[in-house]
Amino acid sequence: MEHLLYLAHRIPYPPNKGDKIRSYHLLRHLSERYQVHLGTFIDDPDDWQYVDAVRKLCGETHFVKLDSRRARMMSATALLANRPLSLDYYRSRSLSEWVARLHRKLPVSRVLVFSSVMAQFVEPQRYARKVIDFVDVDSAKWSQYAVQKSWPMNRVYAREGRQLLRYERRVAREFDASLFVSAQEAALFSGLAPESQARIGWFSNGVDSGYFSPMHDFDNPYPEGGPVMVFTGAMDYWPNVDAVQWFADEMLPAILQRHPQARFYIVGSRPAPQVQALGQRPGIHVTGTVPDVRPYLAHAQLSVAPLRIARGIQNKVLEAMAMAKPVIVSPQALEGISAQAGRDLLLASDASEFVGLACDALDELPADLGRAARAQVEASYNWDVNMSRVDALLDIPSHQPRTASTCS
Repeated sequence: MEHLLYLAHRIPYPPNKGDKIRSYHLLRHLSERYQVHLGTFIDDPDDWQYVDAVRKLCGETHFVKLDSRRARMMSATALLANRPLSLDYYRSRSLSEWVARLHRKLPVSRVLVFSSVMAQFVEPQRYARKVIDFVDVDSAKWSQYAVQKSWPMNRVYAREGRQLLRYERRVAREFDASLFVSAQEAALFSGLAPESQARIGWFSNGVDSGYFSPMHDFDNPYPEGGPVMVFTGAMDYWPNVDAVQWFADEMLPAILQRHPQARFYIVGSRPAPQVQALGQRPGIHVTGTVPDVRPYLAHAQLSVAPLRIARGIQNKVLEAMAMAKPVIVSPQALEGISAQAGRDLLLASDASEFVGLACDALDELPADLGRAARAQVEASYNWDVNMSRVDALLDIPSHQPRTASTCS
């Protein structure tokens, strides 16, 4: 088997945790065709328990503890230089030295990078094939943050958007293929980096529809009471924090006027202080980390995704659809998802529409909505089919012309 270096900014495990799903399925798929050597960071102490499971899929491995406080101090030094903060946040001599030792030891011919910040550990000229999965256009995300934030952070985020885009464009020029999570993200980056347009493509996320299935019998995690609306996701991630704050401030009070027994559950790890504070309000419950999100989806009346800031595909929406659960989404949360509003899910363009749809759903669930949602996930979000695009890109001889049709 050929040797492939896989670099991921977070440990690609467990298989069904929102921010790890795509990277895990890449690792699993690649390990069937290559001897995969993994270099990655661990930013959550709970994730050390997964090291042995990941090693079983790999040859050589190197895990770097990422201390967020130290990483923030390191990233601040980039303000004095012409560098993105994100790169210095993930800078690691240990990982650089491990990559160098790996090359002295083994004939590594392929590299796949997951997340743009990991490209700093790659010397492009070493490899027969180089593929990067940007997933989202991170620079655009920082630019979105700048619009939402006040001074002085809006200036910092705007700077990061500019600096990171310059870096992303350089990486795209150096790699054989640059991949994104949706056609929309790929088109956005093609417009921002037209010089690399022929090498930009995408492959969609998938859903394990056997794992996320309404056929499982889960105990009800909710205490007795009224109907539940649920939001799932990592709750230290700013777009999720903004989403639940917006829902709590602008929508939930009006919903509670019509349905005073309704409850809003925020289910996800590492809730930020702003999220924890929401748990003090009537009708709002913040769970923190849970061992399994599926019971919370299975026993909720509906899932809500009122995101105002979003990039790529929202796994939280796909997972709820796979569980045959009615989902109400904002336009930002729907972007990149193959689903028809009104048939597979409900689309609310503003807070007022969100309130109306939520109240109607709490009155009476839309007929056949959940069944249609699951059918759409089964038809469009199969991991093995989507991964075939990555296989093709890693297998193409380096002398063959690279075109957009190769990537998408």
